Amino acid sequence: MKFKSVKIIFCIFSILIFFSFKSKFHETSSELKTNFALELKNEIETLELHTKAFRENKISIDSLQKVYLDCRKAYKKVEFQLAFQFPEFISSKINGAPLLHIEKENSRPILANPEGFQVLDELIFSEENIENKNEIANLAIRLANNYDIVYRKISVNPLNSADAILAIRLQLIRIFTLGITGFDTPGSVNAIEDACNSLIGIKDFIEEHSNVMPEKEKNEMLVKIENAILFLKQSNFENLDRLAFVKNHLDPIYADLLPFQKIQNLNFTTSWNPNSTSLFDSQFLDPYQFTNLKKEEDSDELRRLGKSLFFDLMLSQDNKMNCATCHQPEKGFADGIAKSMSNKNGVTVMRNSPTLLNSAFADRYFYDLRAYTLEQQVEHVIFNKLEFNTTYTEILNKLNSNETYSKKFKKIFKKNKITREDFTKALASYVLSLQSFNSAFDKYVRGESSSLEDSAKRGFNLFTGKANCATCHFSPTFSGLVPPLYTENESEILGILSNPNSKELDEDEGRYSNGVLYEKSWIYEKSFKTVTVRNANETAPYFHNGTYSTLEEVLEFYNQGGGEGIGISTKNQTLGSDKLNLSKEEKNDIIAFIKSLSDNKHTR
Repeated sequence: MKFKSVKIIFCIFSILIFFSFKSKFHETSSELKTNFALELKNEIETLELHTKAFRENKISIDSLQKVYLDCRKAYKKVEFQLAFQFPEFISSKINGAPLLHIEKENSRPILANPEGFQVLDELIFSEENIENKNEIANLAIRLANNYDIVYRKISVNPLNSADAILAIRLQLIRIFTLGITGFDTPGSVNAIEDACNSLIGIKDFIEEHSNVMPEKEKNEMLVKIENAILFLKQSNFENLDRLAFVKNHLDPIYADLLPFQKIQNLNFTTSWNPNSTSLFDSQFLDPYQFTNLKKEEDSDELRRLGKSLFFDLMLSQDNKMNCATCHQPEKGFADGIAKSMSNKNGVTVMRNSPTLLNSAFADRYFYDLRAYTLEQQVEHVIFNKLEFNTTYTEILNKLNSNETYSKKFKKIFKKNKITREDFTKALASYVLSLQSFNSAFDKYVRGESSSLEDSAKRGFNLFTGKANCATCHFSPTFSGLVPPLYTENESEILGILSNPNSKELDEDEGRYSNGVLYEKSWIYEKSFKTVTVRNANETAPYFHNGTYSTLEEVLEFYNQGGGEGIGISTKNQTLGSDKLNLSKEEKNDIIAFIKSLSDNKHTR
């Protein structure tokens, strides 16, 4: 027994030596685990106790709200580590959006309730918190159980400091896109304090770990972070100058961290480009993460070939339609009509044509998200009886019989016959090239231009603040591509009317009827993809049915709270139904900002 005790002590001593050795040579951040992660564990346990006390009428809602905010403060300090190491688990179990979602079981849709901080935030700070006592307590219990899983994993696998800067830069994106916009705090609107605590957690980590950067650069970085925190503390949610904060604080920090970033995890793949130097870098996203076409396969020659195909009437069965029929360069690669014309005279297709500018930056395509790849999107147009009404076989026969195309394809792909795969790669190459990230607004934020209209500046602050636009239209694509990893598209239920003066919802069922079996759920009834507002000034009319002709009409629709806000019953509307109370001047400022995002340099 005595010998066994000695052996155990020796093993413990050996383990301590091993981890000391590992910390020295592999530079693990064990202090972060023991300080911030343990602090969060304690705060979550305290929150759990207080929610139970609230359920039993032993404490007031004010007391519970204070405990919750203390717990959230601890979470924000360690979020950059947790979200980097366990992204899917954190986004679904620890800090999930307060919306029902689908968890697929074979091909059947299984509805799952949201859980985590955002759900608690909405419930604890809602007017109905008294009625939701049981739900609040149960959510806190689940949060404690879920975090315990994470904490045990951190205990044996703390964040490696080689990846720490990568994790911190992702957190800066999160602060900008999900934090100061209010997305992350739907009930408390505690966005400013959240951002401060995130930066405090980053600052403390850099301060305590000498191995992340040299002393001189570290001290300079700490000053920049402290200045960013000070800037935030001088503001509240309503008056925060978000443009100044991003341009003068977050963006410089984001850029200055790049030289010290190391990507140790070679399996780290995301559409975010970790080598980008700005939150509005024209190369902020990697387009090749969204297509079967690989970067090494692409070329100017392939793009030119894809462009020829894009404008060639030969692709349709009757040789009367091409891609540009519905996606005209001079109209922002839309077509300017409510619903696009079909191959039959006087007959339209089901929906409006969205812009193709930046359209490649998505994991799902079409308004109803029925296509999973850019190449699959092409197939829907080819086979549709109202559009190209043809087959790959027919298209390939035409191309292989065409001497010009045969030579071009053979030169690029080194094959005697044009294949379906090569055809779609050529089209994908051209669509990928239709990028638009060099607008007046982009250049201003990046410091390439010193001028931007004051109305556009005010509009950006409204867009990312009071008007709540940026809680669905995420920067920098200003679409539903979700940050900070940008690997998933959102759809929303807005309560869109059949026409602006109607008292009825549009009949289109959207995502509910997209043919994807496991999405055949009521939560997707009349749900449509959140498209970009970049170049929106050129792509009227708006929404899937083209029901609104002007940006002014669109802004007023949102200002009223969508269909539900107008007074029309809308099942599961995901857009907030409360009126935004935007003045005419504020709506004009938001439109000025949207216009500053115009950047269509692509022509025939």
